[in-house]
Amino acid sequence: MNKGMLDELGSPGLRMSSLYEFMPLFRPDLAGTHAASKVAFSELALSGVTTIVDLSVAYEGWVDILAASGLRAVAAPMYRSARWFTKTGHSVDYDWAEDDGRGAMEEALAVIDAATAHPSGRLSGMIAPAQIDTCSAALIQDSFAEAQARGIPMQIHAAQSMVEFNEITARHGRTPIEWLDDLGVLKPGLIIGHGIFLNDHPWAGWPGSSDFARLAGSGAAVAHCPTVFQRRGVAMRSLGRYLRGGIPIGIGTDTYPHNMLEEIRHALINSRLMSGDVYDIRASDAFDAATVGGAAILGMEDIGKLAPGAKADLFLADTRHRAMRPLRDPLNSLIYVAGERAVTDTFVDGQALVRDGVPLAFDINAELDGLEAAQRRAEAQFRELDFRHRSHDQAAPITYAEGNDA
Repeated sequence: MNKGMLDELGSPGLRMSSLYEFMPLFRPDLAGTHAASKVAFSELALSGVTTIVDLSVAYEGWVDILAASGLRAVAAPMYRSARWFTKTGHSVDYDWAEDDGRGAMEEALAVIDAATAHPSGRLSGMIAPAQIDTCSAALIQDSFAEAQARGIPMQIHAAQSMVEFNEITARHGRTPIEWLDDLGVLKPGLIIGHGIFLNDHPWAGWPGSSDFARLAGSGAAVAHCPTVFQRRGVAMRSLGRYLRGGIPIGIGTDTYPHNMLEEIRHALINSRLMSGDVYDIRASDAFDAATVGGAAILGMEDIGKLAPGAKADLFLADTRHRAMRPLRDPLNSLIYVAGERAVTDTFVDGQALVRDGVPLAFDINAELDGLEAAQRRAEAQFRELDFRHRSHDQAAPITYAEGNDA
């Protein structure tokens, strides 16, 4: 939905993040959400993905679309105590719900129940209080208790932006990682969305803490999504260090492009850039994080690998594809060069989701038509939502456009 809109946007006053000023301005309606989901699920399958965690605000028809995708899917409906907003572009405010987000949590639990009970047997759920700065201490603690009682993971976005880092340290005098530990939830079963801004990150400047050692000793996991951050000049320091520290890591796409093989490549390159060391990480390290690493975090030991007793979830790549040749090291050629171009087929439970490069679950061209129409509808609402009263073309001018009079 945000393709062509948020590619080069960020708020300098909010440390280059697009979360607070821009993302709330460009939202799809229900029809657009359906189309966006179907396109995203198709793109994921085209890049060899068989299992997803879908972090979304619950919407009508979500579970049915997840089931129709053919993917093995974990529904993670997000909820929170407050919404964030900015009226200046350099400060963030929070509007706290009277019920502390309890009603939204109950709705999310109902969606998780529906996914878990789905007859396909491919759907499950995850508890997902949205962000550490938008959820009260009580909501986070009660959410973790619910996850533990159900025997499923909990995910929360934390250490994902400098705005959030500064907000949590201002509120509590603790880093986001320290505060999660204070709440008693920094332990196995917790997945931290992004986990980039530890106290020793070059941007943070908070020398009195030891977030890395605390995180490494906790058993909590990190979901690493490099592409969306590198667009804004942000990167984890570094993936190789986290892996060597024993931190459980999974790799995700977070947002467009939903291209897992590209995400793995970016994870490798960013790790070397941030460490200054070509040997900081190898292709196999990132590939393992994207497959068996993610499966382990989800508690799904029978996926992410080819082994006796494992699920028949796999993808095929054409080793004769020109981008794979000369074929000395197939995995390196796939990750560093060919990417999704070489993927021909994807299977879940032995059922084909992609055949000869064609996604089978949805008519992707029809869904793209619907997505483009939804994007036009969202553009029409942009100015009234923007505190600066810009049009969408003023906020994000089209590249090389002539005579843009928006």
